Amino acid sequence: MDLVSTLSGFVVGLIVGATGVGGGALMTPLLVLVMGVSPATAVGTDLLYASLTKAGGAWAHAQAGNVDWRAGALLAAGSVPAAATTLVALRVLPIGPEDYDQIVTATLSGALILTAAALLLKDRLRAIALRRPRVRSGARCRATTIAVGAVLGVLVTVSSVGAGALGVAALLFLYPGLVAARVVGTDIAHAVPLTLVAGLGHAAMGAVDWGLLGSLVLGSLPGVYLGAAVSRRLPERVLRTLLAAMLVLVGGKLIAA
Repeated sequence: MDLVSTLSGFVVGLIVGATGVGGGALMTPLLVLVMGVSPATAVGTDLLYASLTKAGGAWAHAQAGNVDWRAGALLAAGSVPAAATTLVALRVLPIGPEDYDQIVTATLSGALILTAAALLLKDRLRAIALRRPRVRSGARCRATTIAVGAVLGVLVTVSSVGAGALGVAALLFLYPGLVAARVVGTDIAHAVPLTLVAGLGHAAMGAVDWGLLGSLVLGSLPGVYLGAAVSRRLPERVLRTLLAAMLVLVGGKLIAA
């Protein structure tokens, strides 16, 4: 196992455990900018990394009753088919390796900036959500949830970013009656099948570094545990602001690269 990769997994796991977000938004740029992994391989490897690490979180939230399975299923009804369709398009369209890397880099940059905005506006989004009517049923709500899931499916499949902070922001607007813990739990549970399907699709295209994946997972498990243990002692708003600023800088660097 590569010590640097394991340490990177630990650091990202620590941040995810402490803040609840930042997995794909941190790991993929780290692989590209620091470790020199190609954007396509970085995305594929991070997607499977996310599916493995989020599975444990989803199980824990489910045990605590913090998952709204109906909302999660509606998101997955849009995101999983969209992910599969995106994978087919990436495979059959005449896109060369260099063009594909440019597409991934551009999408990743945009997703990072959107994620940063979602982090900075989290409190405002929560306040707006609480003022909205608590509507959780009806054909319009179901259709909107599926459509939002489809957008997330495309974004996550191409960039590996978006299932965290953007998913939470979407749930806040679509289901304002959900308490914060159920918003987070539902978002994590929805991310598991999405990242698994997208990751396996990238693996089928040869865009996963399995040795690197093992090193990342080995480091992330204790990192997530430690981050969760100390999360209540850390100034969450300050951490969120610093993380958002870092994502904007990384997104800008990817655009300039």
